[in-house]
Amino acid sequence: MDIILGMIFTFLLLIYFISSNVFVGIPLLFGLLIFCFIAYRRGFLIKDIFNMAYTGSKKAFVVLQIFFLIGGITSIWMCAGTVPAIVYYGIKFMNPNLFILYAFLISSIVSILLGTSFGTVGTVGIALMVLARSGNINLSIAAGAIISGSFLGDRCSPMSSSANLVANLTNTNLYLNIKNMIKTSIIPFIVTCILYAIISLKTPLNFLGNTIDNDILATFNISVLVLLPSFIIIILSLFKVNVKLSMLISIVISFLISITYQNYSLMEVIKFLVLGFKLDPSNPLSTIIKGGGIISMWKASFVIFVSCALAGIFNGTNMLKTIENILLKAKSKTQVYLYTFVTSILTGAFGCNQAISVVLTTELMSKVYKKRNLNDYNLAIDIENTSILLSALIPWNIAAFVPTTTLNVDAFSFIPYAFYLYLLPIINIFTINYLKINKDDKKISNIL
Repeated sequence: MDIILGMIFTFLLLIYFISSNVFVGIPLLFGLLIFCFIAYRRGFLIKDIFNMAYTGSKKAFVVLQIFFLIGGITSIWMCAGTVPAIVYYGIKFMNPNLFILYAFLISSIVSILLGTSFGTVGTVGIALMVLARSGNINLSIAAGAIISGSFLGDRCSPMSSSANLVANLTNTNLYLNIKNMIKTSIIPFIVTCILYAIISLKTPLNFLGNTIDNDILATFNISVLVLLPSFIIIILSLFKVNVKLSMLISIVISFLISITYQNYSLMEVIKFLVLGFKLDPSNPLSTIIKGGGIISMWKASFVIFVSCALAGIFNGTNMLKTIENILLKAKSKTQVYLYTFVTSILTGAFGCNQAISVVLTTELMSKVYKKRNLNDYNLAIDIENTSILLSALIPWNIAAFVPTTTLNVDAFSFIPYAFYLYLLPIINIFTINYLKINKDDKKISNIL
């Protein structure tokens, strides 16, 4: 009973603080303290409780390194002109009659390169929404396409903190997970593209009056050269180079381009790298191309750290034993996936955060997969196909709240048009028994 009351109270705290626009880490920390107290009341020593939390939090360390690199690479790519170039070339080659489809595809490409949904929405997503507003496009449809695309990379980019978190929690290889994710996403991706193409033809974009491309040319030096940092990520990923090393190399190249080609001073580039990129307020792009920076990731890092510590408490005290016993009744592979599906929704709604959903769902379902002789890669791909995407469909979850706030759209209205986010989990219910997910791949090396 104390666990249920603790969950309810923590959930109410999360909802209240989020609705009050307060950092989610604060109620989450209160939740950690609540469950530490429950563990203490159940007879666990304070020293043991601390060790449980520490053991759980250690799982976040690898991901925290990725987080800081993501913050740095997002800002330095803006500074080097990489992100502006992606937007510029996207606009130049975009067919106005297929705007919604292009919004999804451009967001997908950028999210794979950046590895972060928030970074994608905060850069190219804002630019696409500016185009949508000036072109009389339904903003809910545009937001649905942009957010759907932004989570494609959040799920399967080698730079994604979410993908790295799942790999770390399940003790699986990141690149083999990505291979499996691509395999399970082909049908949903094609169906999503078809739906967006149909909607695009019915709601074409009018480009008249838009000057974003000219503003980009006036602010940045644009050429194929500034796309080099993104090419480096792709090439090194294909050769299975360590993700952190790939990002670091890309940052160094972007750093040099920023100074030699974009004519920023050394101190300016260092400032952008740490604090985030920012243009002069008089620049028309100042509200569109901005953000990133190592410091910008401290909140996300704090949430990941506390989430993992909370999972450590749950695991060390067996608080979730009753729920685990119910989940262990799953018999078939499809049933196991359905239990994962429902659990990810509940943990996403309870935790109001994608990371919490990933951590708790992994903790709750890991024994179920072992009991049914499903390897860690089955667990990893199912977590990727549920917790990572479904969290973005829960309006009060940070995964949905931040993108909709950034795009300035209603937190509920975009959901019917975020096709990829719910088509992939649903379609996977019917295809999971036909997909072979295994851990034996000689081409994949242990790179993390």
